[in-house]
Amino acid sequence: MNQIPVTVLTGYLGAGKTTLLNRILTEPHGRKYAVVVNEFGEIGIDNDLVVNADEEVFEMNNGCICCTVRGDLIRILGGLMKRKGLDGILIETTGLADPAPVAQTFFVDDDVRRRSRLDGIVTLVDARHVEQRLEDSHEALEQIAFADVILLNKTDLVPEADLQRVEKRIRSINSSATIHHTERCALDLAAVLDRRAFDLDRILAIEPGFLSEDEHEHDDLITSVCLRTDRPLDADRLTLWLRRLLAERGQDILRTKGILSIAGEDKRFVVQAVHMLMEGNLTLPWQQPERESRLVFIGRNLDADELRRGFETCAA
Repeated sequence: MNQIPVTVLTGYLGAGKTTLLNRILTEPHGRKYAVVVNEFGEIGIDNDLVVNADEEVFEMNNGCICCTVRGDLIRILGGLMKRKGLDGILIETTGLADPAPVAQTFFVDDDVRRRSRLDGIVTLVDARHVEQRLEDSHEALEQIAFADVILLNKTDLVPEADLQRVEKRIRSINSSATIHHTERCALDLAAVLDRRAFDLDRILAIEPGFLSEDEHEHDDLITSVCLRTDRPLDADRLTLWLRRLLAERGQDILRTKGILSIAGEDKRFVVQAVHMLMEGNLTLPWQQPERESRLVFIGRNLDADELRRGFETCAA
């Protein structure tokens, strides 16, 4: 039986996972992929940021892919592996996922093991923020340690001397992974797909209990606040509020992402931020009548009521 290759895209919040996923789905390679997207929080944003409507996207919200929704992952994979004409499966984990239990799935479930193979774990690393993440996040360390391929991304935001220091730190954690320097995840996709890169023996050398462990750590201080409104937003008020909020609270706000309805605009406004670094642009036209704005913050010490009040002041 031909086994379907599965590539796991992991990396901390804002490292560029969805950007890489979109590159894979828009390249003219002629392959058909199914996509599994996992998010942290009850409102799905990433699913709507996946650009290629020809692909099938399965969304799992409000849980780490390696914990509460793992049964869902096994069921989705079981259904996908019965289909014909599928060249591969891409799993984009939440930025707070430890990849070890995700990889475990391909060895502990008999049907998944028989019908699929874990082709590789591709870890996205934010060159500007990774040193801070390694100090305060167990997941960031595990994501690098378990990687077969590492994309040291956003290299344009980091001086060369800092980049060399960051790569040395990564090498001290994982000496065998292939490292690629990228800006906006631009690279030949042959570097990340169908490489048969996953090596179980290497993982067992790192974690001898890999195939039997059921528990792993989480930072319980990290929460999400999800805001939504049907009212159009004023672009100037929104921009001012977000810039002020991120300038004042950006150290605690790890990730911001939203799909927003701006008064007078027919296209969706997509905003994304990592700490204080924010960017936004108009993208696809709205499909009437679904003009609902959704904005998600992920971080520590988030005041949901304060964020909600600020968001409400942006109404047109």
